[in-house]
Amino acid sequence: MKKSLVLFLMLVGLFLSGCTPKDSRTVLQFASWGSKSEVDIIKPLLSEFETQNPDIKIDFMHIPQNYFQKIHLLFASKKAPDVIFVNNLYLPVYANAGVLEPINIDTGMYYPQALQALSWHDKLYAVPRDVSNLAIYYNKDIFDRYNVPYPETNWTFENFLQTAKKLTHDGIFGISFEEDSLFFLPYLMSEGGGILSDDLSHEIIDTPESQKGLNFYADLRKKYHVAPLKSESASATMAQMFLQGKVAMQLSGRWLTPKYIDEAEFNWDVAQFPTGDNGSIVPLDASGWAVAKDSRHKTEAIKLVEFLASKQSSEKFIKSGLIVPARRDVKDVFIHSAQGSETFLKIIETSKPTPVSVNYNEILDKLSEKLEYKFN
Repeated sequence: MKKSLVLFLMLVGLFLSGCTPKDSRTVLQFASWGSKSEVDIIKPLLSEFETQNPDIKIDFMHIPQNYFQKIHLLFASKKAPDVIFVNNLYLPVYANAGVLEPINIDTGMYYPQALQALSWHDKLYAVPRDVSNLAIYYNKDIFDRYNVPYPETNWTFENFLQTAKKLTHDGIFGISFEEDSLFFLPYLMSEGGGILSDDLSHEIIDTPESQKGLNFYADLRKKYHVAPLKSESASATMAQMFLQGKVAMQLSGRWLTPKYIDEAEFNWDVAQFPTGDNGSIVPLDASGWAVAKDSRHKTEAIKLVEFLASKQSSEKFIKSGLIVPARRDVKDVFIHSAQGSETFLKIIETSKPTPVSVNYNEILDKLSEKLEYKFN
């Protein structure tokens, strides 16, 4: 009875003094972008991690828009989250500035291309979650309508062009066209070119190999008219035109698979990008978890990264259908997760990590202005 009275008086004292019992857990800030479907996977994972590590609390900073702009500001103000979800297009900026902690992990179960993409000066700065490459989505019903054979493995640029011509009928275009560098890089790389040299020392957009691929891509729209002009696509995206049956083939990434499974009212499949003089090569990008150099809780931060990057967590991300996993030991789960999955895995073998420098985004901005006349 006396113990109960003492406890009651203590609680009353806390209430009257306006105090609450202090949470003694270590608070880790974790920042990520992501759609609702991704967040719906991340949140339960974070709760599971907290259950397994009762001394750690996760402060989840979901930044759905202008992600890297806000991350820049957080680093500049010395308020960077402990764990940051990053991609290879921005990682060089942070790694070069010395604001990320190099990470040492067992790399045996990851695709080498994913590790290369998230490294800077031979040091790994983020543990890979996924890789991103490109494939040709194609509308099988349109192929059947015009008696066009489905794409075969190792089809050439010439085969690809002739296929696009045969599919271009009655307001239907053979192939998609987007002016973002992501979508014309495969044409350059497959001819032996690109935007930046592999050692990042100079631009190679004006080399004969790059110009050959670039000219072929521009001709799809302007010379052969098998791809829509801006005026013909208007405000519609290529994904919308594909779903509307107005584009027979679309070059894009795995992220569209869930959408097409849910919304496509026709039969479709996925094929490898055609082969140029240098093979079938598409850019490979990667995303993963990094740790801030100034984090005061690096041990706990690494523990969270290892949990999120684990085989069990990777399998849960796979089920969303959005990602191609960076781990090789979840291959079987991924292959059975959705249509076209095996093709995306095969493409990794010939994909090439995008050469990215610290000023890569500035290079792309200038290149976009330079290519405006070529594409339109």
